[in-house]
Amino acid sequence: MELGHGFFRPASRPSRDLGVLLAAELAEVGPVRVLDGMAGCGIRGLRYGLEAGAAALWANDADPDRLPLLQANLRPLEEKGTIQCSSHTAQQLLAGCLQRRQRFELVDLDAFGCPSALVPLALEAVAFGGVLYLASTDGRSPTGHDRSAAVRSLGAAARAHPASWELALRLQLGVLARAAWAMGRGLEPLFSFSEGRTFRTAVRLLRHPLAGEERELGLLAHCHGCGDQQVQPLLTLRGWTACACAEAAPSAPLAVSGPLWLGPLQDGAMLRAMQARAGSLSGSLSHAGARLLARLANDPGWPARCWPTAGIGRCLGQGAPPLQPLVQALRQEGFQAQASGVMDAQVRTDAPWPLVLRLARELLEAPRRAP
Repeated sequence: MELGHGFFRPASRPSRDLGVLLAAELAEVGPVRVLDGMAGCGIRGLRYGLEAGAAALWANDADPDRLPLLQANLRPLEEKGTIQCSSHTAQQLLAGCLQRRQRFELVDLDAFGCPSALVPLALEAVAFGGVLYLASTDGRSPTGHDRSAAVRSLGAAARAHPASWELALRLQLGVLARAAWAMGRGLEPLFSFSEGRTFRTAVRLLRHPLAGEERELGLLAHCHGCGDQQVQPLLTLRGWTACACAEAAPSAPLAVSGPLWLGPLQDGAMLRAMQARAGSLSGSLSHAGARLLARLANDPGWPARCWPTAGIGRCLGQGAPPLQPLVQALRQEGFQAQASGVMDAQVRTDAPWPLVLRLARELLEAPRRAP
């Protein structure tokens, strides 16, 4: 690889690893055609061809001065399949695919800023059963730091939330779901993750929505007073239940975000298949990529209510409760609970907030009661 002036971030290796393993899994079903819409120096396209066995690759970058570099870096793929390089804007590229009715099993858009404007055209370029792998570097809008921009770019309210990375991913999935449904299509999230700078989601495009899929779009409310969270699908939207601090101060408002995706963020079966696939693709999965993949495979990303243990401790006026014992205690009470795979030291559960606090307090006080 010659980097030249092509954009390349070594820290993005885990996201490229997951893309390669995903493409390799898709190749088990049939030939995989890949559209790399924002190719930079071509590292992702080269890996899709050499490691995942893509049957065809179209690598595009909007900078025409980068085209010779892109062509040179992808030359090793010329004997392995159909290779095409271009220098169109993303809008021109995707609009051309729509006009020609050209579709791909994997569309990779490693976008800068918010890619919402590209989503409808991008979905049109995905074959049924294929995958859109979408990135956004807009961290302020979907994490509640620029509310006006969130309304403009996402068509949604975004308020400060303790699970801010997950909030951003759910808002991005909400944009994808609404665009797919407007086309009469369905959507299935395969994996979603972030390191705080870039927010990445991989979704499978279905010919029709799954039964009840519309219930996955809704609102997420958080009380900055007592820490409680509530979720409501848009289909059954009604008044919010009063939280603990609202009883003492009825005028205290809830911070409501959405519409956003309330359903699972990860497909455990796909992630486990990708883990198994890594064994046959030597060198394709870095240590950081393996850690990310394992973390996501252990957390379906549902329910949508998620709290940092440090925040739970602050609500109790104490330190953070131990994460895994808290997860086990919640499960013993009959509720769903797991450690978040999206952000460290966060617990995900559908248990009532007072019960979460009570169990956390008992865990914190247990060492003091020990003889």
